[in-house]
Amino acid sequence: MIVITGSAGFIGSCLVSKFNSEGIRDILLVDDFSKAIKEKNYLGKEFSIKIDRAEFPEWFRKDTSLVDYVIHVGARTDTTEFNKEIFDDLNLNYTKSLWTLCAENNIPFIYASSAATYGLGEHGYTDDDTKIDLLKPLNPYGESKNEFDKWAIKQEKTPPHWQGLKFFNVYGPNEYHKGRMASVIFHAFNQINKTKQVKLFKSHDPKYKDGGQLRDFVYVKDVVDVIWFLYSNKIKSGIYNLGSGKARTFCDLATATFNALGCPVNIEFVETPADIRDKYQYFTEANMAKLKSVGYTKEFTSLEDGVKDYVTNYLVPHKYL
Repeated sequence: MIVITGSAGFIGSCLVSKFNSEGIRDILLVDDFSKAIKEKNYLGKEFSIKIDRAEFPEWFRKDTSLVDYVIHVGARTDTTEFNKEIFDDLNLNYTKSLWTLCAENNIPFIYASSAATYGLGEHGYTDDDTKIDLLKPLNPYGESKNEFDKWAIKQEKTPPHWQGLKFFNVYGPNEYHKGRMASVIFHAFNQINKTKQVKLFKSHDPKYKDGGQLRDFVYVKDVVDVIWFLYSNKIKSGIYNLGSGKARTFCDLATATFNALGCPVNIEFVETPADIRDKYQYFTEANMAKLKSVGYTKEFTSLEDGVKDYVTNYLVPHKYL
């Protein structure tokens, strides 16, 4: 049985869909299933059982022999939440408990880290395990992810093979429930439908034009393809970047969304809120050499192709993956 945590959420539900498409249905779903808005993410998918995330660790301790693999992509991901105890509980300690059970029972383990661990990128965006202690995340969410990464690479007792994945800016189907934490593409789509316009932050750094701030946007279908590759191949354990490997501007993103909808480009630039200006990332780009070095050869979807697929096949008809 394959365990997928966060399976009612964005990436997790897309991952269940990927495994189903590969003929795997013996899946245990783990999440907080109390929110009705997330039900459609797993409706119609094939699985064996679903268990509330609070009850899962105890179930796992009793029935470890039933589990062949754990893919832990569930997390508290709200970067505007500043209650450190929430992140310590859900992101740090919960992940430690799953790691320990996998290590004790010889079960492979994949978990979600984040590009938020890189902070302002002072030390680059290379997934070098030796640099993890140098990183300075900008918020408690990023800190919780980095603290687990630091803990993981120091462990002597580990799962038989494991990978931590630093997700960059993931977008795509099944993020309807995410509200303000949904991708910029999702919000741009809604703004265009409502006002025929997209609002982007002005630049407060002379090196970047308004809307010229750069991010590594990665399509969720590429993300689940990488996870499937890791699941299917016993590659070297460690922490890996998971982005497209190519930074693109917010203007590029907005333009791609307008084009996908067949609307003229209409962008308004607004002031970046003063309270986040000093922590605003002007550039992120995943160095993908490490993943490629262990045999991943599939090309990542271009921003234009990813946005077109997302908008026309999911957002416009309000469909799920």
